Amino acid sequence: MNLKQLSDLLGLSQTTVSRALNGYPEVSAKTRDRVQRAAKEHHYSPNTRAKGLATGTSMAIGHVIPMAAKHEMVNPIFADFIAGAAATYSANGYDMLLSMVDDSKVAQSYRSLQSRGSVDGVIVHSPTVNDSRLTLLDEIGLPYAVHGRASGHGDPYCWLDVNNKSAFSRATTFLTDLGHRRIALINGQETLDFATRRRAGYEDGLRAAGIAVDPAIMRSDEMTEAFGYRSTVNLLAMDAPPTAILVSSMICALGVRRALEERGLKMGRDMSVLTHDDALSYLETGETIPAFTATRSSVREAGEKLAQLLIDRITSPESAPPHILLEAVLTVGRSTGPAPQSGV
Repeated sequence: MNLKQLSDLLGLSQTTVSRALNGYPEVSAKTRDRVQRAAKEHHYSPNTRAKGLATGTSMAIGHVIPMAAKHEMVNPIFADFIAGAAATYSANGYDMLLSMVDDSKVAQSYRSLQSRGSVDGVIVHSPTVNDSRLTLLDEIGLPYAVHGRASGHGDPYCWLDVNNKSAFSRATTFLTDLGHRRIALINGQETLDFATRRRAGYEDGLRAAGIAVDPAIMRSDEMTEAFGYRSTVNLLAMDAPPTAILVSSMICALGVRRALEERGLKMGRDMSVLTHDDALSYLETGETIPAFTATRSSVREAGEKLAQLLIDRITSPESAPPHILLEAVLTVGRSTGPAPQSGV
């Protein structure tokens, strides 16, 4: 059913029906309720483009992905985030625009989206410390929300983040309470804000237990399975290998497990492994007892919530930029245990 057919059925003008569906205050509550009930009964959905023309908006949200982060497009973490955000967009009548651009053209892409009115706002992924994208978006006036935080950006902005520092401090303390004194860190790229917070939490946990921070057993890079594998092989070859490994990603943790299994070592007995786990929809770590001990957070839920924060920011630009800080939950699985009496 289209707008004309719904209008004819109700005996109202197309303008009145459109205004009722879009919440204009000049339409009475009685008429609005009647129109909305009829639209629901006859499965009518307003045309997004038509609504955009009527309101001067695009009814679309943009995601600009630099080519350097091309692996992110096939990363299950990114996929789960996008699935969550898409559900919120759909519920609010928004479309999603994904753009993959050369690193040198990110600023140009944002300026183009703004000047052409292609989107009403954008989600910023993988923020870095002092991220210049936020300064640019403030300058051109394009609403945005950040998945994470950007330390060093002085002006208020809309964001959603996991309390990475707290999660990794707690994870480190969990391992020291099991008797581990030599705990390695396999982290993400430390130009990224989340990774610097995770390292800070890890170091705080070590200091709280009276353990000196040892850069020799800290690794950072793009969080792939291969990186987790290579890092673990390297750590195991040391004269004094760690007895526990704290890992920044479930993807990396799979590489850690592969390296241990090749050497005939068992997680939880010979080496404790504790990972950050984004509770991925298509990568469950176990049923009754999870395979991995993990600090868990739902990235799909993060996508849903951040998308709503951005939409709220778009519709109420005069309000203070909202933000959400999520706490990760430590879930004990089979990959951790007391420190072995001798090294591996």
